[in-house]
Amino acid sequence: MAQPALLPRESGEYIVKNAKYIKVSEDGLKNLTQEIIKGIQDKVIDVNNFSQHDLHPKPTDAFAAEWIFVVDTLNFCFWTPTDYTKYKVDGYTGYFALCAAINRAMKDGLDITNAEFYSKIDLETVKKIFRSDDGETMVPLLEERLKCFIEVGTRLCDKWQGKFENVIKAANGSALSLLKLIVQEFPCFRDEADYAGQRVCLYKRAQILVGDIWACFRGKGLGSFTDLYHITMFADYRVPQVLVHFGSLFYTEELMEVLKSDKLMKNGDPMEVEIRGASIYIVERVKDMVLQELNEKYPEISKDNVNSILIDHFLWDYRRRYAKELEYIPFHKVLSVYY
Repeated sequence: MAQPALLPRESGEYIVKNAKYIKVSEDGLKNLTQEIIKGIQDKVIDVNNFSQHDLHPKPTDAFAAEWIFVVDTLNFCFWTPTDYTKYKVDGYTGYFALCAAINRAMKDGLDITNAEFYSKIDLETVKKIFRSDDGETMVPLLEERLKCFIEVGTRLCDKWQGKFENVIKAANGSALSLLKLIVQEFPCFRDEADYAGQRVCLYKRAQILVGDIWACFRGKGLGSFTDLYHITMFADYRVPQVLVHFGSLFYTEELMEVLKSDKLMKNGDPMEVEIRGASIYIVERVKDMVLQELNEKYPEISKDNVNSILIDHFLWDYRRRYAKELEYIPFHKVLSVYY
């Protein structure tokens, strides 16, 4: 009988235990723990930062949950193999270019947060939604985005009265139940791999969807979850650069050569799986170490902002803030709908 797939936290542990191409450093974990504690003390790591971003919806917006679902359905691959920041919308790159494109579509009068609308969307409309500032650069994986739109829109209309909000409510305040529902109902979120004889789950977009609902609603109403500790960081290709920078993650010479060669990897390649699995493992370890140190040394600091979601936001923002300084660390490149 096939073994059940491991959830992300367990997947991270299993991958690191069996890894051939990466190593985790205990000293680096300590460095990162101190950086995170400083971020919490300085209020850089704070749930309110999500809603304060101009491009994100406010918890009071009637469309907030559906907007987040659409954005996280399409939240993958904004770089092209020749130029990593060429695709821009309203001056934004990467994920924020996606947010800007969806907001622009709403201003253009497209009913973009309505599953009935995007379940029947066509390629020309998707091209228009994602048009770039220069009018020439095309967002990568355009046809895959069309497929994702139709897949999730059709499922919502067939089973959930056209509302992702109904999926959230069906989870009854459990982040883990919501995560399982997302990957069960919407195959384009099913970010899994076979590694060292085991099915592992990385679930970057599915977890970010749960995390964004929690962050947007600031842990209240639709965003109230009793078991958020099940949600890990969101394993992508950028956060590992920060983990290497802090000395918590090391690559073997063989892996480093592959990364420096700019070779495109296939989704599910053991090297890719190890980098992503190690990212989950490291952030989980750091989260546990931060909680322990806060309990011992800073009991007055609230633990409400200590979770893998906000630690991931912090690391991802750190990479954007110090993009030039971190350029010396190569990243793995996979054209994939999963991140």
